[in-house]
Amino acid sequence: MTAHVIPALIGVRDMEAAKRFYSDGLGWKIKNDYGISVFFESDGASPIGLYGREGLAKLMGTSPEGSGFSGLVLTYEVSSETRVDEVLVEAEQAGATILKPAEALPWGGYGGTFADPDGYIWRVGHSAQGQDQPFAE
Repeated sequence: MTAHVIPALIGVRDMEAAKRFYSDGLGWKIKNDYGISVFFESDGASPIGLYGREGLAKLMGTSPEGSGFSGLVLTYEVSSETRVDEVLVEAEQAGATILKPAEALPWGGYGGTFADPDGYIWRVGHSAQGQDQPFAE
C-alpha cells in the first residue's frame, strides 16, 4: 500500500450548510452533487467530498457519534504568510472557528488552524524551507 489517499470524504451533519460553507464561504467549486454526496473541483490535487455523517458512518461500519480530537488534521499549504492570514479570515467569515491564530512555528514555518462547522480541523500553513512542496495556491 502506498501513501496515497484519494478522495478524502468528510462526514457532515448538515449537507446544505456544509455545501454553503465550502462553496459560498471558501469559494470551492462543486464538481458533482449527488444529493447524498458532493465532490469539489480539485485542480489536480486529491479531491475532497462531503457525505452525510450518518450514511458515511454506516458505509464504514462504525458509529456516527464522536467527540474531541479525532487525530486527523486536513492541511492546506499556501505560498506565502500573507495568504495564510487571508485564508484564516476567509474561513472565519464563512463560519469557521479559529482554533489557533497564525503565528511563527518552531521549525520556521508559519500557520494557524480553524475548525469547520462540523468541527473538522484545518491547518493553513506556509514554509519557505520546502521549495519543492505542492502548494494549494
